[in-house]
Amino acid sequence: MPDTRHTNSKIIAAYRQRTAESEALASRARQVLPSGIVHDSRHLHPYPIYVNRAEASHKWDIDGNEYVDYYGGHGALLLGHNDPRVMEAVHRQLDRGTHYAACHELELRWAELVQRLVPCAERVRFTSSGTEANLMALRLARAHTGKSVLVRFKGHFHGWQDHVAFGYDGHFDGSPTPGVLEGIAEHVLIAPPDDLAASVALLDSRDDIAAVILEPTGAGFGWSPMSREFVAGLREATAERGIVLIFDEVVTGFRVSPGGAQAHFGVTPDLTSLAKILAGGLPGGAVVGRREILDWLDFEQAEIIGREKIQHQGTFNANPVSAAAGIACLEIVADGEACATATARAQRLQAMINRVFAEEGVPWAAFGEHSAVYFFTNPGGLDIDPMRFDAASLDADSLRVGGKHPAVAKFRLALMVNGVDISGKPGGSTSCKHSDEDLDRTADAVRKAVVMLKEEDEL
Repeated sequence: MPDTRHTNSKIIAAYRQRTAESEALASRARQVLPSGIVHDSRHLHPYPIYVNRAEASHKWDIDGNEYVDYYGGHGALLLGHNDPRVMEAVHRQLDRGTHYAACHELELRWAELVQRLVPCAERVRFTSSGTEANLMALRLARAHTGKSVLVRFKGHFHGWQDHVAFGYDGHFDGSPTPGVLEGIAEHVLIAPPDDLAASVALLDSRDDIAAVILEPTGAGFGWSPMSREFVAGLREATAERGIVLIFDEVVTGFRVSPGGAQAHFGVTPDLTSLAKILAGGLPGGAVVGRREILDWLDFEQAEIIGREKIQHQGTFNANPVSAAAGIACLEIVADGEACATATARAQRLQAMINRVFAEEGVPWAAFGEHSAVYFFTNPGGLDIDPMRFDAASLDADSLRVGGKHPAVAKFRLALMVNGVDISGKPGGSTSCKHSDEDLDRTADAVRKAVVMLKEEDEL
């Protein structure tokens, strides 16, 4: 970690001055937790903030500083923090019990809601996380096809499990990251994103491909966008070849639309992984899809067909508290208003931020589809007009490095000093609770952050 204590940066000094209690906790945490954190994306120099409460679109750190929040529970909080209807359902269930080690009505109601909203969900199997859902989807696909190879796309994120632990922010050659077996990596092929001809050629190059998995709106919830035409073409190509198509809708599920990206695009995959909004911001995931594939988990079908079923346990699968939160959340999301509001807020915020960049003479841009807001910080020094920036005009690699400007770390700190929290991409997502006042405060914070960066000759 670089030494940021002895620095002339007024941005870092202001951050430290505002967050003394967070710094003290971070120092303690480094004695217990690797890097002092529990999630890689919370790694921040000189240290992250520690939050102790949140409400709607805002959160407060342990030092009492208030932030307009665009981290949004890593995308889980379409309804914002502590939606009263979700919290009422959670509190009601807490009084009834947190774990029965038995079937309960809530899991059935939850599954029926998912089935009603998600086009491909003929059957539903709950897990505890999106990573687990993707792992189960891959196992189902291999069992169903009798084949072993997985095709993924460069830059697409599907959790931390071994099949997908490389190829999204490095190891693009398919080589395994530390701890991943060569034998696993050898059965994973990484395809270029949004190149249908190349993808079809890859599918035709061998006969042992079990599945293709992708984020249907593109890597990082459209951080590197993927066209509807590509997704539809991939659906046709996989169907013709008997290859299982898996949509990773851990982020996009119930956010792009109540039925996810597949309902928005009108393209139905064979399997879908879900999490985040699925459980109303609590832990919970699911793999959903065609009945004949999910039947590999079914005891009776295994006996009828005479095959070994796929075993699947999970202490917290469809935990009653998560189920209660999920039901309340999906009942709210079902009419589409929350999705539409969050999307409208994000699109308006992008326009406001781009106006700031244009007025300040900074060749950066805000972009994103649906309820995503990302910053293209233009490390290559392209000649761009923030007011006319079109992310689709750049290739995936250009967008991938588009947040790598040397000033990004200070930019995030400057935003936090001015009361706005975003992720390290840099970017985030809006909720249906972000107000016009929040957007005004955010645009103002961006302007102040830009001025601070200019004063330090970072721009």
